[in-house]
Amino acid sequence: MTQPLPLSARQVRAMHDRLLAHAGWPQADPLADIAGATPDLWRWVQNNHRNNCLLWAEEDLARRTTVADAEIAANKRNIDRFNQARNDATERVDELLLLALGLVDETSARSAAPLSRVPVGARLNSETAGSIIDRLSIVSLKLKAMREQTQRQDVDQVHRDTSQAKLARLEEQRTDLGACLDTLLAETAAGKAFFKVYRQFKMYNDPQLNPQLVKERQQP
Repeated sequence: MTQPLPLSARQVRAMHDRLLAHAGWPQADPLADIAGATPDLWRWVQNNHRNNCLLWAEEDLARRTTVADAEIAANKRNIDRFNQARNDATERVDELLLLALGLVDETSARSAAPLSRVPVGARLNSETAGSIIDRLSIVSLKLKAMREQTQRQDVDQVHRDTSQAKLARLEEQRTDLGACLDTLLAETAAGKAFFKVYRQFKMYNDPQLNPQLVKERQQP
């Protein structure tokens, strides 16, 4: 029997847009209420989106050229922090989706090597559903920023027209990504496909693995 789908691309897009329109976002943390949805799953979808928004703002700040180097260094450290949190949230989304779809052993879902429950004959999808949701979040930010470019009054019409063309392309990308997410979830629910959680093992953020951080600790 086909498993019920835990979420849809339409719901994800609606959450992303609703949060971006929220006056206090991303400093405020208003959980978008979706009837019938799993609260933990949507909390982590929101968490991923929040960290993408914070990361986006820091990336802009890090490109400034008229501030002290210390400010840029602080931006770079924030970028590292938000990027790690964004990836952690993506993995949590994948864990909860796999649990909802019955595709991972529950006791191992949070471990470094989750045990998959793979239907016979199912194909492995290289991209996880969580990573598609993460990409949808980033595209929603691009859409918001590009839409603002089409409305600027301090630029010429050529700039606005060019931005409008880019906006249309981004809309197409979001539609395509959403279709890929829905297809992947439908195929996993039907036992035709599956995906896995692969831990990030981001060495540069790990004081035990980053060779420069190891070297710093070893200095007298």
